[in-house]
Amino acid sequence: MTRAAFFDVDHTLTTSVGLFRFLSYWYAATGRPPHEYVRARQRFKAMTATGIRREETNRAYFSLYAGADRALIDRLAQDWFTAELTAGGHFNEPVLAALHDHRAAGDVIVLVSGSFPALLEPLADQVGAHHILCSEPETDPVTDTYTGRLVHRPHQPMIGRAKADAVRLLAAAHRIDLGTSTAYGDHVSDAPMLETTGRAVRVGCDPTLRELGARSGWGYLPGAPDPHPLPAPAVRLTPERLVP
Repeated sequence: MTRAAFFDVDHTLTTSVGLFRFLSYWYAATGRPPHEYVRARQRFKAMTATGIRREETNRAYFSLYAGADRALIDRLAQDWFTAELTAGGHFNEPVLAALHDHRAAGDVIVLVSGSFPALLEPLADQVGAHHILCSEPETDPVTDTYTGRLVHRPHQPMIGRAKADAVRLLAAAHRIDLGTSTAYGDHVSDAPMLETTGRAVRVGCDPTLRELGARSGWGYLPGAPDPHPLPAPAVRLTPERLVP
């Protein structure tokens, strides 16, 4: 049996919420005025404030990509990730150090996130992750554009209990011993995933995780510091250049 380490991404391994950092970057790169991003961000904050579950806000987020060219998003996501690395401060260093320790010990590294492949694949390459479990936007097979929906399969979106279920499925498929594995997360929605492994590490100061961790003997790592300012896009695309 193999041992693994499962990492939530936003505010656990990285210092920011990549979905919104990239949304701002994409809007700027494609010439949308700043108020469009502000309006979108305020909409999601209002949804959270009124108690709408993370699963539903995640679905609403991906509706913003309806009609977007998948190859263009992939290209801009790589540009964005490179810009974040250049600016510095993208990683929560204590958690990144833990990831490196797991890799050195021969553990399988798995990123588990509500984000999507375009944003997570460059990150996985950078840190040497072996698997990505994430939300998966649906694409139109004819136009290769996003439909604004998630694929119709289990564990979508990759939030809350879906993370735990996907971790168990991956473990069964790859002969991973969850009893000797470790999971890392920063938010109460990560609790089901943290409870699937023999060792769990809460990251930051979520009060519910603090209480659960105290009862369960979970480890602790500091929360992510504030991210550096968002880098501006290197290239701004005019409408006639919105092709990959």
